Amino acid sequence: MIFTYNKCYALIALGREQEAIELLEEQVAKIDSAGIKGMDKLKVQLALAYLRAGERTNCVMNHTAETCIFPIQGGGIHKLQDGSRGAINVYGKLLKAHPDNLEYRWLLNIAYMTLGEYPSKVPSAYLLPHLSENETSDSTLVIKPFRDVAGLLNLDINNMAGGVIVDDFDNDGYLDIVTSSWDLDEPMHFFRNNKAGGFTDQSEESRLKDLTGGLNIVQVDFNNDGFKDIFVLRGAWLRGSYGQQPNSLVRNNGDGTFTDVTTQSGLLSFHPTQTATWNDFNNDGWADVFIGNETWEGNASSGEHPCELYLNNQDGTFINVAEKAACNVKGFIKGVASGDYNNDGFKDILISSLSGERYLLKNKGLDGSVPSFEDVTKDANLNDMFARTFPTWFWDYNNDGWLDILMGDFTFDKPITTYSAAEALKIFNGTSGTILLYRNNQDGTFTNESEFAGTNKTAFAMSGNFGDIDNDGFLDFYLGTGNPELESIVPNKMFKNEGGKKFLDVTTPARVGHLQKGHAIAFADIDNDGDQDIYIDMGGAYKGDAFHNSFYLNPGQNIQNNWITIDLVRKDNLNAIGSKIKIKCRVNGKAREIYRDVNSGGSFGSSPLRKEIGIGQADSIDEVVVQWHPDGKTQVFRNIKPNQFLRLHEGDDEIEVVPLKSENFESGSLHQHH
Repeated sequence: MIFTYNKCYALIALGREQEAIELLEEQVAKIDSAGIKGMDKLKVQLALAYLRAGERTNCVMNHTAETCIFPIQGGGIHKLQDGSRGAINVYGKLLKAHPDNLEYRWLLNIAYMTLGEYPSKVPSAYLLPHLSENETSDSTLVIKPFRDVAGLLNLDINNMAGGVIVDDFDNDGYLDIVTSSWDLDEPMHFFRNNKAGGFTDQSEESRLKDLTGGLNIVQVDFNNDGFKDIFVLRGAWLRGSYGQQPNSLVRNNGDGTFTDVTTQSGLLSFHPTQTATWNDFNNDGWADVFIGNETWEGNASSGEHPCELYLNNQDGTFINVAEKAACNVKGFIKGVASGDYNNDGFKDILISSLSGERYLLKNKGLDGSVPSFEDVTKDANLNDMFARTFPTWFWDYNNDGWLDILMGDFTFDKPITTYSAAEALKIFNGTSGTILLYRNNQDGTFTNESEFAGTNKTAFAMSGNFGDIDNDGFLDFYLGTGNPELESIVPNKMFKNEGGKKFLDVTTPARVGHLQKGHAIAFADIDNDGDQDIYIDMGGAYKGDAFHNSFYLNPGQNIQNNWITIDLVRKDNLNAIGSKIKIKCRVNGKAREIYRDVNSGGSFGSSPLRKEIGIGQADSIDEVVVQWHPDGKTQVFRNIKPNQFLRLHEGDDEIEVVPLKSENFESGSLHQHH
C-alpha cells in the first residue's frame, strides 16, 4: 500500500491524475472486496486525484476569467464533470465513515460548487452553509467585482509558485510586468507595456528569458543610474543541498536588456531564501539589501544559513556585514521588511519565520559605516504569540505617521481546509492561520489589534501586499493563501480598511477569492485610470500544481474619491527607496493627513516604487511634504490638483506633470484620462 500511495501522490504532483485514478481504483476495489478495514488513506488519495483531475480538465485546459474564483459560479462551473463527480462519490463514502472530518466536508462542498450544485445538492448532514454569501460584516458596504483580464492580455502564464514585479523598467511612465517561477525549467518573463492597451512579451529580447528559477523577485536601482534593476531570490523550501541556489542581481542596461552581474557585484552566495528587503541602512544614499535565509531541520545537513546584510559600496559592489551589524539571524526565515518604525532616522528590520520566532531589529545607528542592530522584539511587545509567521510588512494602516506591522500566522496541526470549514460553521476560535495586526504605540511598543480590528480570520497566507482599492486614503490588503500540500484548496482573501480602525473581509463581493495557490502579489494602477489593480502570480510547489496568473482589473470602487500618483527622484538614491511622503488636504473643511513610505510593499511580490495615493473626497491638496533623507528635513510642494501623475525632483520646487494616458485593457486601446 505504501508503494501505491507514494507512487500515486507523485503522479498527482506531476499532473498525471488519470494514471493515479486508474491505479487507485484498482487497489481500492481489491481492498473493499477483501473487506479490509483501515485503508482509508488510499480512498482519500483517490478523492484528491478526482478533484485535481476535474481542475486540470476544466480550470487549466479550459481556463476562463471566472475559473476557480470562490464562490464558483458562471464561467467557473465545470463543463467536464467526471472529476468532481468522482470526488463527490469518494468523499461521500469517507464522510459516512468519518462524519466529523472537516477536511472531507470542505472539499465535498467545493466539489459540488464546481458543478453548480452548491448548496442545493449537498447532503444536509455535510453542508457548509453560507459559503456563497457576501462575507462583509457591513451590508451597506458596496464593493464592485474585479475582473481577471490576464487571459485577454496574454498575461495568464501557467507556472509554479513565483514572483512578480510591476514597475516602469524603461522610464516611459507606463508600468511593465516581470514574473518568475521557482521551477528551474521556467524562465523569467518580461512584459513591456505597449502603451496601446496591451503588453508585448520581450522576455527573449531583454535576455531575462535566459534566467530560470526564482521564488520571489524585487526591484531596486542599486547603481543609481536611473533604471530599475531586479534581484532574484532562490532556494527556499528545498531540503539539504538542493536549497543552495544562488540569487541573481540583474542590471537594467537602460536599452531594453538586462545583464546578470551577481558575481562581480559580490552578491553571489548559496543560501536558500525567498525574501529580501532593499533600503538605505547606513544612510549614505545608496540602497543596501537584507536577505532572510532559511535554516531548518530540512536543510541541516547543508549547514547553517544566517541572514545576510550587504552594504552598497557605491561602485556596483556589495559587502556582507551581517555579523558585525548583529543581524545575522538564523531560523526558518520566510518574510523580511524594513522601515523606520520609531522615526529616529534609521531603517529597522522586521523578520518572520516558520521556526517560531519573529524579530524586530532596531537600527541603533552607525559604527563607522556599518549599522548596528538590537533585537527589541520583547521590549516592543511583539513576542505575545510564539507562532509561525509568513508574509509580513511595515505600513501605516491608521495614517498617524508611525509604521504599524502586519504578519500572517502560519501555524497549523491539521489540514488547513479544516480551519476554513470550522470558520464556515462558526466554530473556529483559535489563532491558526489568522492575520496578526500590530498598532504602533509611538513609544517603541506595539499593541496586537487583530481581534478588535477584525483581522483574526483564517487565511494561511503565503504572500500578501497592500494598496488602496477605493482611494479613500486608507490601506487595504490582499493575501495569497494555501500551503504546498495538494489538498490545500482555500480562497485568497481581501480585506478593506474602514477608516484605520477595522478591516472587513470583502473577498466574495470583490470576486478575488482564487482557490489555487496564491503567491506574489502587486498592487498597481497598471491601466493609469487612477485606481489600483492587482496582479498575482499563482501556482504551487509541484508541476501538477502550476496555474495561470491573474490580473484583477479594478472597476473603480468609488468615483467620488480622488487620487494623486507621485514619482520621487532623489539626487543620489534615484528611486528614493526609504523616502517619506505626507499629503495634507481637506475634506469638507476638515484637515486630513495621509502618509506613505517609498517601498515595494509586502514581503512577497513587488508593487511600483511610485506612490499611488488615494485622498478620499478632497478636491485639492494643500501640501505634499517629502522627507527625502533620514535627517528630518523636508521639501514642501503646495496647492496641487488631484487626479494627476507627478514627478517630484529633490531640490527643485517645480512640479513635473507626467502626461500619461489611461489604457483600456478590456478592448486593447487607449483613451484620454478622465
